[in-house]
Amino acid sequence: MTPKHHPVAALSARHTRRFGALRLGTGALALGIGLMLAGCGGMPTNRTLDNVHQPVVEHTNYTFDLTPLPNGGLDPVQQHRLKDWFGALGLKYGDHIALDDPAEVGATHAAVEAAAAQFGLILDQVAPVTEGAIPAGSVRVVVSRATASVPGCPDWSGHSDANYTNGTSRNYGCAVSSNLAAMVANKEDLVHGQSGSGDTVVQTNTKAIEAYRTKGPTGAQALKQQATQ
Repeated sequence: MTPKHHPVAALSARHTRRFGALRLGTGALALGIGLMLAGCGGMPTNRTLDNVHQPVVEHTNYTFDLTPLPNGGLDPVQQHRLKDWFGALGLKYGDHIALDDPAEVGATHAAVEAAAAQFGLILDQVAPVTEGAIPAGSVRVVVSRATASVPGCPDWSGHSDANYTNGTSRNYGCAVSSNLAAMVANKEDLVHGQSGSGDTVVQTNTKAIEAYRTKGPTGAQALKQQATQ
């Protein structure tokens, strides 16, 4: 006996298959759009030549408490401790040294200044504010050091070769800023630079020009005789 198919059931089955295919096509389309947007998400957005990676200068204060003599100054033991501390810090150009002495005794100031002079530095007139109170009968030596770095460099976060906005690379400027931060000896110069004294040394300014003018032309000399063997 030949089975009979109900027309309503057959129609429902066809609609189910068609709806499933439609859902599959919609899902594939959404996946394709998502992949396209993910690929475009790594495109650069900086369309100028401005360097968005700039050096950041940070300051750190190091403190060291000493016990001076009753009439001021430092005994040999305290002087040795201070010099060892300076050496451990690796004092260099750009560091600032200050003395915080509540009694303001000149002999103590001179002793600390002499120790700093051995590292080619002088004392600042005003000491920065530091955490914690100075113990009674003690003085505090403060070394302020500035460091420079470029946050976020190197930046290789872009994973797309597409560049529809014609923007510069995300890593653009990292090399220049990082080298500048490393080469500048006094990191404070990256913030406000050096203030001029107003005096002009003529001999120093004209030294390069004078050397250029007095140098004889290289073609004026006779040609060198060299053997061909």
